[in-house]
Amino acid sequence: MTFLKARLLRHLHSPWRSAYIGTFKEKKKPNECLFCRIAAEDEDAKNLIVWRGKTCYVVLNRYPYNSGHLMVVPYRHLGAFQQLRSAEHREIMEVTGRCMKALDTLSIPHGYNFGANLGRVAGAGIEQHIHFHLVPRWNGDTNFMPVLAEVKVVSERLEDLQVSLSKELKKNTRSKTPKNQRGPRAKMAKRQMGPSTKKLRTKF
Repeated sequence: MTFLKARLLRHLHSPWRSAYIGTFKEKKKPNECLFCRIAAEDEDAKNLIVWRGKTCYVVLNRYPYNSGHLMVVPYRHLGAFQQLRSAEHREIMEVTGRCMKALDTLSIPHGYNFGANLGRVAGAGIEQHIHFHLVPRWNGDTNFMPVLAEVKVVSERLEDLQVSLSKELKKNTRSKTPKNQRGPRAKMAKRQMGPSTKKLRTKF
């Protein structure tokens, strides 16, 4: 009986999960905002940022629901949808359309989920900094793996997808973001983060 059980056992290897498990040992900085931190850094490839604009940027979800799961994030540190300015509304919608066009070319999804979880009770993981999810969907992407085993299979390396999406989005962007808006020199991003974020960042 034991032999039969051993023969029926199947293993699903996911060594990349060890990097995530390793983060449990890291000391978290109090009041640190993930989205503000990666916006200010000059490590877009490492942070999986695929596009930067004047008021927002686009980043791949490191723990995606599906391959190509993106987040559109305003630079300003805002917790409420009502606080977004007209320019932010406009650019968020415009870049979402460009992201869909890029994903249509690269992945040919059958549809999309797009929206935001506003507040902890609505499922927001980082409720203090509003962000919007764009999730490509395919017929049959909800199969036996997530339903029975609570495992989601993502078929493409995030690093490879970051490169291909960045290239595709550049094709759809008329003007490239100036270098002085990137990384630690990103004056635009830092200025738009607002006073609440500046107070948080001084504690790091």
